[in-house]
Amino acid sequence: MLRYLLFSLMVWGGALFADFSSDKNAKIYVAGDTGMVGSAIVRNLQAKGYTNFVTRTSMELDLRNQAAVSAFFEKEKPEYVFLAAAKVGGIIGNSLYPAEFIRDNLQIEVNVIDSAHKYGTKKLLFLGSSCIYPRNCPQPMKEEYLLTGALEKTNEAYALAKIAGLMMCQKYREQHGANFISCMPTNLYGSGDNFHLQNSHVLPALMLKMHAAKVERLDSVTLWGTGNAYREFLHVDDCADACVFLMEHYNGDTTINVGSEEDLTIKELAEMVKDVVGYTGNLVFDTTKPDGTPKKLLDVTRLHDLGWKHKIVLQKGVEETYKWFLEQKNILRKK
Repeated sequence: MLRYLLFSLMVWGGALFADFSSDKNAKIYVAGDTGMVGSAIVRNLQAKGYTNFVTRTSMELDLRNQAAVSAFFEKEKPEYVFLAAAKVGGIIGNSLYPAEFIRDNLQIEVNVIDSAHKYGTKKLLFLGSSCIYPRNCPQPMKEEYLLTGALEKTNEAYALAKIAGLMMCQKYREQHGANFISCMPTNLYGSGDNFHLQNSHVLPALMLKMHAAKVERLDSVTLWGTGNAYREFLHVDDCADACVFLMEHYNGDTTINVGSEEDLTIKELAEMVKDVVGYTGNLVFDTTKPDGTPKKLLDVTRLHDLGWKHKIVLQKGVEETYKWFLEQKNILRKK
């Protein structure tokens, strides 16, 4: 009976797929392994006993270069691929550089996904983003709400690229039978994050601003927007654990939301970061600046039904992130 159940889990739509969890020595390529998400995935895999990794830094392999990516896959032939590489940024970066965000991400996705198919990758996991859902999406956002409305303009270019990536996975399954799956993480934070006022996401930007204000003894810190927009956050180590879980247990064609099922306003987040940092000044919200999407809480019912839930609560995660920031602040990523 157990053997039948295990076999059934590996079969989807009549196709028999390789069992990732059964071969700890399978060759694994984590695209973006030096970034926040990629490095967390590598740590998680190592903790679970996986041993065979093929790696390339962005200096060694430009994933935007089709010929270089094809040559890499032809030589290394990774059996399993986590596509965590992407050009990412917050509301300012997305607003200032939309051409770069759509170009770079499309190039990365097309090159890696097509080469994985061409050179026989057994399974690929593509990481998207919760920004793929419509700006005024019903809450919480279910996977089936994708493409049911207009996107948020401030991150439209990035969202369109991510939608293209998950559609590529679905269409390569449909036409070629490739076991390419995708997941949509919510806003991530944690060690390895990008602390840059212009290009970072909201949580590290808040932390950096308040730390600087504390050091410089400023009376106030000015933040973008009204502070009334809601955001959900997930620690990067939880995201990595979910990604490995999906690679081990999921072979479906539907994208899977990955989140904490909890959100709070930007004002509430700012107060939390302020307390953790120990900044005692005032928070001033510049209401002439955009809020972005009013609310984007993911529905994670499917992931919970599969057997995975997050473990790290936001307060604890923010405290750990600030501790890491203090240890690393002189060598943090600057762009």
